[in-house]
Amino acid sequence: MVEIEKFYGTSWCSDCKRAKQFLGEHRIPYNWIDIENNPDAAEFVMKINNGKRKVPTIVLSDGTVLVEPSNAELAEKLGLVSDLGHDFHDIVIVGGGPAGLTAALYNARDGYDVVVVERASLGGQAGFTERLDNYPGFPEGIAGAELARRIVKQTEQFGVEFLKATEVEKVFVENGILVAKSKSGKETSGKAMLIATGSRYRKLGVPGEDELIGYKIHFCATCDFIWYKNKEVIVVGGGNSAYEESLFLAQHLKKVTILVRSTPKASPILQDKVDEKENIDVKLGFVVKEFKAGSKKTLEGVIIENRKTGEQETIHPDGVFLFIGLTPNADIVKDLVDLDEGGFIITDGTLMTKTPGLFAAGDVRSGSTKQAVSAMGEGAAAALSMREYLRTH
Repeated sequence: MVEIEKFYGTSWCSDCKRAKQFLGEHRIPYNWIDIENNPDAAEFVMKINNGKRKVPTIVLSDGTVLVEPSNAELAEKLGLVSDLGHDFHDIVIVGGGPAGLTAALYNARDGYDVVVVERASLGGQAGFTERLDNYPGFPEGIAGAELARRIVKQTEQFGVEFLKATEVEKVFVENGILVAKSKSGKETSGKAMLIATGSRYRKLGVPGEDELIGYKIHFCATCDFIWYKNKEVIVVGGGNSAYEESLFLAQHLKKVTILVRSTPKASPILQDKVDEKENIDVKLGFVVKEFKAGSKKTLEGVIIENRKTGEQETIHPDGVFLFIGLTPNADIVKDLVDLDEGGFIITDGTLMTKTPGLFAAGDVRSGSTKQAVSAMGEGAAAALSMREYLRTH
């Protein structure tokens, strides 16, 4: 059996926290090494990753090295790939974030046979949010990981079956039954199904971007700010996320420049807070045209354009953070649903798609607010709708 010999990471790395949580859930021992406190370990990680401190870097007993592995990749390598207890359920929920877990809780509590299929960690993106200050009932705020842990524990009490580290490749209909097929070829089916697969960070799609993502271009301020202490970065985006993350970065960095395509969509309160920061500069009406990638994944410059005048200039930040919205994880049902212009799943008032028995909730759904508390509300609403659907089908 393959074992973990060394687990290289940092205390602030969200992927490290996710992997540690996953290994803990499966009681897999590992030798944790914080590269910030161990120069030799940091040098080893950089050697493995062509000069970059990419974590988690996990060394296995068979000599394999996994770099930033997903839970599914870890599970496959360690022989933990979930098998199906049985392949037919009343309700199948694809996605174990706030929406999916809430729906599972409601449906299981009503006595339905429910399975939740999740490719990463239960709790979704909320589980990797540093702190939620706007979640009702927690006046001092609550860490995203703790909120996720509580929801999972509550859901488990009602006998929900979990297929962890199982990535669904496609959903289809067979003789009126909804079937979810995993990448390993396993299938699980149900009378009703909820798609709560969330979304992922959107990219700009400009030259040089793909080469530098993970090196000089990032999507998580709390994960990657450490590389830019006392340096200068640009933040691309004009919404709440861009302004919130810029305020966080400004606490640790020398200067933050926010590039806003048109007018800011961030709340007035956030805009006022940004305006008060001396080390945050906001440039309105600017877009990125190109990232100039140098040798060894260096950032030689960023070409930006003034949308009003068409004039271009090259600026030289040390790093870039992108907060320009989300792309929905809807590919697995694209043939069964209608999608809006952004690729999000369109539902009716009951949260059902055009395919009978197939529902959607949370960040993947068109019109959702992309907030944890509203995702839970949609999960509860979808659960009630699925209950009504099952009563008549």
